Amino acid sequence: MNLLGQVKTTIKKHSMLYEGDRVLIGLSGGPDSVCLLHALNNLKDEYKLALHAIYIDHGLRPDEIPVEIEFCKTLCENLGVPFITKSVDVKSYALDYGLNKQEAARELRYKAFDETSLEINANRIALAHNADDQAETFFMRILRGSGQRGLTGIPPVRGKIIRPLIEIERKNIEEFLDSISQSFIVDSSNLKKDYFRNWLRLAVMPEFKKQNPALINTISRVCEIIREEDNYLELIVTKTLMKLIPKKTDKLIELFLVPLENMDMVILRRVLRRAIDAVKGLRGIGFVHIEDIIELVKKGDSGDRIYLPKGIRVIKGYSTLILTSEQPSQLRTYSLNVPEELALKESGILIKSSFADSAEISCDGKSKVMIDAEMIKLPLVVRARKSGDLFYPFGFGKRKKLQDFFVDEKIPRDERDSIPIVLSGNDIVWIVGYRADERFKVTEDTEKILMLEIKPLR
Repeated sequence: MNLLGQVKTTIKKHSMLYEGDRVLIGLSGGPDSVCLLHALNNLKDEYKLALHAIYIDHGLRPDEIPVEIEFCKTLCENLGVPFITKSVDVKSYALDYGLNKQEAARELRYKAFDETSLEINANRIALAHNADDQAETFFMRILRGSGQRGLTGIPPVRGKIIRPLIEIERKNIEEFLDSISQSFIVDSSNLKKDYFRNWLRLAVMPEFKKQNPALINTISRVCEIIREEDNYLELIVTKTLMKLIPKKTDKLIELFLVPLENMDMVILRRVLRRAIDAVKGLRGIGFVHIEDIIELVKKGDSGDRIYLPKGIRVIKGYSTLILTSEQPSQLRTYSLNVPEELALKESGILIKSSFADSAEISCDGKSKVMIDAEMIKLPLVVRARKSGDLFYPFGFGKRKKLQDFFVDEKIPRDERDSIPIVLSGNDIVWIVGYRADERFKVTEDTEKILMLEIKPLR
């Protein structure tokens, strides 16, 4: 089968084009994109296509770009295809977002494709990735430790993006261009081994092909098989996730624990990845972090948590697993008189203060305490912890750093700033919900008793 026949077969196989489509073609002047332009132009009448071509100027090779633009412009004029150029500032974008030039160029290039397709009302964006690109991507991802999803390679279709040359080898593309006497531009950056893909293409792939001359075709088939299996697993994951999510926001997602704890690892990894991808604030969690989350799900105790980059926390609750990038609120400073009720929205509790008639009322020292009212100064102060805080834990007998107390009590560090501390002057009276101070305890000589208790804020 000749190249144009192969392209047509690929288009039909993956349902890339329909009659009347408006197609924006990425054109660099290289052999692949030039071949793509010819192939789609050849199919223009059959599919009644409206074609446009676009050249993206990345601003990285100023000496070569004018020649490339002129070449692409002339080619499009000869074929009767409208030609568009757009410029992007790769260097500034890379600096602003901490990316390397290749990553920045790719993001800006796809952004330009999307914007231009909207401007000209194109419902397809045709890119010239070929079977060699597919094989190179496969090996790159193996070397980087990708999972099955990564090994599916470059998708033939993704949204409005189509890749009609994805099953055609580079050598066949160049043979086709030679057969129609069509010249093309060679991008000098593609000849440098500085970039990972170029090193793989120029130094490694030729050695692989010596062992297996049909390597490119073999890898294309492998990617297709993995892609089909991946699509099947993703269908299972979609059905599973629908039953797992009680709550989701832009920064948080909760998943029911019992199904997760008993889930097969193959599905569990995918469920977690899909859940994370669905929440904007969780982007950036990598494969190694997924394994840490699985360890927490399978072996962690209720209340255990892990801290991931970018302020992301994963918390194992009683019935749900919480993944969130929301940061706990810092408790403000309040005054508390007697009798009075003080609502602490940051902590989700209400502190109630009152005078008690006797010390006979049951107090657990955590949610309710009694202190010697004659030992305190009103109003009391309620605030978050501060560096250097010290107190005398009830029943402990000696002074202790608040930081050490929190550590001993295994209070998660992300919750410590929302725990209210009640003070009389500069002295801690009560670590709300945990321990009162020995110095303010009620004794036989106490004549006036102050009772402090907490209730959930509704």
